[in-house]
Amino acid sequence: MDAAFTAEQDEIRRTLRDLLAKYGGPGEVRAAVRTAEGHDPALWRRLAQELGLPGLALPEEYGGAGCTPTELALACEETGRALLPSPLLATAVLAAPLITALGTPAQRAGLLPRIADGTLTAALAVPGGSMALALGLTDDNRAAAWAGGGRAGGVQARREPEGGGWRLYGQAERVLDGHSAGVLLVAAHTGGYPRSRTLLFLVRAGTFLVPAGTEGRTAPERLTASEGMTASERLTASNGLTRTRLTAMDETRPLARLELRDTAAELLGPDEAADVCGALADTGRIAAAVLAAEAVGAAAGALERTVAYVKEREQFGRAIGSFQAVKHRLADLYVRVEAARSAAYYAAWDPAAGPLALAQALEAARITAGEAVQLHGGIGFTWEHEAHLYVKRAAGDELLFGPVHRLRDHAAGRAGLFGGVTADGLAHGVAV
Repeated sequence: MDAAFTAEQDEIRRTLRDLLAKYGGPGEVRAAVRTAEGHDPALWRRLAQELGLPGLALPEEYGGAGCTPTELALACEETGRALLPSPLLATAVLAAPLITALGTPAQRAGLLPRIADGTLTAALAVPGGSMALALGLTDDNRAAAWAGGGRAGGVQARREPEGGGWRLYGQAERVLDGHSAGVLLVAAHTGGYPRSRTLLFLVRAGTFLVPAGTEGRTAPERLTASEGMTASERLTASNGLTRTRLTAMDETRPLARLELRDTAAELLGPDEAADVCGALADTGRIAAAVLAAEAVGAAAGALERTVAYVKEREQFGRAIGSFQAVKHRLADLYVRVEAARSAAYYAAWDPAAGPLALAQALEAARITAGEAVQLHGGIGFTWEHEAHLYVKRAAGDELLFGPVHRLRDHAAGRAGLFGGVTADGLAHGVAV
């Protein structure tokens, strides 16, 4: 096995790092999260058209580059280093693989080329707000009641009596980029209580609409203006779909609440026999590897900024970076980040190791961001300092895709350690 990166992979990393160094600094990040979209649309178009970022891992027949998860992980490591707010994770890492795996030829041909060129963004909506559970990262998604069920709870799907269409009812919380995505993949229950099963549905959300007269305003101002619409006006304009952007700890990960009231939807796939839970679990393993690389990038970014600071900040007539205690703390962080990077790269090659790599990377990001605040001293404790962007990203990611101890516990169970759940999904005890 040759673990070295190819020239093309190194070029992806270098080109993206140079571009983000120019257009993705802390000031640009803070400005981007305050837009109605939650990201910089101009930068997203450049990433899509010049670098082909959203189509990096899509098949060439749909306008993608036909690369492997390794290239996508390397790209996300660089976006993580800059804490770039973008639809890349929700669209290319979570939604596009599900469309590729489950969609009909017509659905793939209609959606994937537009995703690849960046003109269409997508989001995965799961009831209950537990993305980690739905993706099989913290528990078996076939056994866990992550999507509600029965006649109440979660999102319910009802087939129309004529025409074969579907209608959705219910609510989904904490949907990543759900407020602005052009198409939504909604997990919903159908079949009633005795034959309940979870399927995925496409909801064409259309172009993100900005309330009239608010084009030059910030996102909070636009949201306030949209609240002036009556309930009937909002439902009529959105075909029964209400999308509300939520206040999130990490502004670079925009979250939304989706309310579906008699919302027209299209079944993803040719029929109701699709193995949705299996597709979600497969997507989850690759997503975990990509997320691990992104978290490593964030940890490395925080560490680099901290090293640069301690070289400049002087105390008692010398740089604080020359003190032995500071050197030891930085050395410990460096070892932790590099170990997480090795795990993330291995997971990109073998996605089965994704959840464990994600646990290690999330832990490294949390510890490194916390130490960055400490080593920046008094200025690091001010809420406006860029070190807090890394703290928020680390904490927000662990809330969305963790926690770390659950990721490790489920991985240990699937491996059969401590009498847990093995890969065959069966529980095995340890004889004493």
